[in-house]
Amino acid sequence: MCERPRRQGRPVSHVHDHAHGAGDVADAGHWRRLAVAFGITTAILVAEAVGALVTGSLALLVDTAHMLTDAGGLLVALVASRLVLRPPTARRTWGLRRLEVLAALAQSAVLLAVGVYVLVEGVLRLLHPPEVPSTALVVFGVVGLVGSLVSLAVLSGGRSASLNLRAAFLEVLNDALGSVGVIVAAIVIAMTGWYRADAVAGLVIGALILPRAFVLLRETASVLLETTPTGLDLDEVRAQLLRVEHVRDVHDLHASLIATGLPTLSAHVVVDSGCFRDGHAPQILDALQACVATRFDVPVEHSTFQLEPASHAAHEAPGHP
Repeated sequence: MCERPRRQGRPVSHVHDHAHGAGDVADAGHWRRLAVAFGITTAILVAEAVGALVTGSLALLVDTAHMLTDAGGLLVALVASRLVLRPPTARRTWGLRRLEVLAALAQSAVLLAVGVYVLVEGVLRLLHPPEVPSTALVVFGVVGLVGSLVSLAVLSGGRSASLNLRAAFLEVLNDALGSVGVIVAAIVIAMTGWYRADAVAGLVIGALILPRAFVLLRETASVLLETTPTGLDLDEVRAQLLRVEHVRDVHDLHASLIATGLPTLSAHVVVDSGCFRDGHAPQILDALQACVATRFDVPVEHSTFQLEPASHAAHEAPGHP
């Protein structure tokens, strides 16, 4: 029989709810979080744009540009969070669930572009620093920080629920860090008169943007390339499936992630020929599906198994793993 494998290292925590009612409630909650964060970010964007014009600050200008991309990213995430609720169709059998991955990919690409812009512009301004009014800079920096902290509080409860929400959370986190940079630059300018602090703050903001963008880009690309979900060891899966009674071989084993919380798995399973004659095959299928749904750190409730006799190997295409 299939046995529970021993866990190695830190266990991976996953929350799954495949009941449509519960999922709809959760998605509605995510949409509200994104809507509030988008409203706050847009308000801060307007305030910082005014501040950048008034002060001429590079750090505030960069933070405004960053805020603009974040507002756009949150808008994309907001739209995507509603579109993924549309039911599957004959053409799109998974509905629009993967839109959250595409939205996160777009956000990471925008973050990368902003990060590069910040670094280039920061170096130019470092060479020719303009005078910046420190008092006004502090005021606008504090406004941005307070707004970002409120948005973070709204998004924090659901940031692990999807790539979409995680991308939004990271963007707002970067906004908060950017506001801190603006405030620090203003304090340094007020105390020392060193106007290059404004350019340094801009460079720091850029340095904070790029690593997070790369991480998010790597994770979304992994999903689109249909890489085996993190925490699911296919060698262990194969070993456990082989423990199921009457199973003789497992090949053509694949696993991928459609969207957050939606892993899928398929395999060809060779069973005793007699199982097709005595009607035992349905029981084997039940055991296989129960094994992958309950015995691993990443429960797979969407699984497809092709049961076949050993003689079917002659009809298989070569190169199946």
